[in-house]
Amino acid sequence: MRSIGIGVIGAGVMGAEHARIIAREVSGAHLAAVADADPARAEAAAHGGRAMTDPEALIADPSVEAVLIASPDATHQRLVLAAIAAGKPVLCEKPLAASTQECLKIVAAETRAGRPLVQTGFMRRFDPAYREMKAAIDGGALGGVRILHCQHRNLAAPAWFTGAMAVTNSLVHEIDVCRWLLSTEYSAVTVIPSPGGDPALFVFETEAGSIVSVEVFMNAAYGYHVHAEAVCAKGTVAMAHPAPIRTRRDGAEEGAFPENWIPRFRDAYRIQDQAWVDGIRAGTPPADGSTAWDGLVATCLADQIVAAMETRRRTPLTLPEKPR
Repeated sequence: MRSIGIGVIGAGVMGAEHARIIAREVSGAHLAAVADADPARAEAAAHGGRAMTDPEALIADPSVEAVLIASPDATHQRLVLAAIAAGKPVLCEKPLAASTQECLKIVAAETRAGRPLVQTGFMRRFDPAYREMKAAIDGGALGGVRILHCQHRNLAAPAWFTGAMAVTNSLVHEIDVCRWLLSTEYSAVTVIPSPGGDPALFVFETEAGSIVSVEVFMNAAYGYHVHAEAVCAKGTVAMAHPAPIRTRRDGAEEGAFPENWIPRFRDAYRIQDQAWVDGIRAGTPPADGSTAWDGLVATCLADQIVAAMETRRRTPLTLPEKPR
């Protein structure tokens, strides 16, 4: 089968990494073009493909058959809608859009198009550790999940990071992946901040009856650390620590944590992008991919959780009706 031309919009940290993956690590596709407002960044990320500054021109380019969006968050809705209008599959980095209403417009446009075109870039669904956890949970030998404990710790938050971004940029990953792990929706949340606000504990109730607890610590000081453990009726399943090797010397054992998310989830991004390309070639989106609706759910719930951070009260969580 012929190679599919992929266009990447945005050549920052995430866009450049996606461009590298498409150019070097994904089969069945090639990097046709990269668009960025900075021509030098676009050229550096293009790996021999076309470097452009106009994202709409990239979407309209006949050599671009599918679009990967990693541009600033505020541009996502406009560019996803343009890709849908062009009939081109699109993988959009989270968030799908800046608000629930913007996400609803995307879901409605995809519904009118008559076929699934949108995948939201929640790559943790493709991470080998999360996939093994889901297989263990779905296998049934452990019994039902009673509590799913999660930790999301960063080395240090940048100076421009706000309290709400702990939800919209970090917790949003747990919002999506825990829904997927447990195959359920959330019914309520309670936010419990520590003195000073960081870390904070988010306690979710689910429609399945299980509890999800998520600690988000934006300034943990020691490294980037994501962990999950499911406490089930007949046992537990937990991730191993992420360090690929451990060193023993001078009476101690050591394992290093990365500074950021890229080393931890490098495999997840590669597997996600390959699954997206494979889905385009097969005409069927990847079964575990995060859909446009999943992107809407994450944004909608994040907005409600940010409001719950102010009240510190148990807050029921609701979702809009799906467009038909």
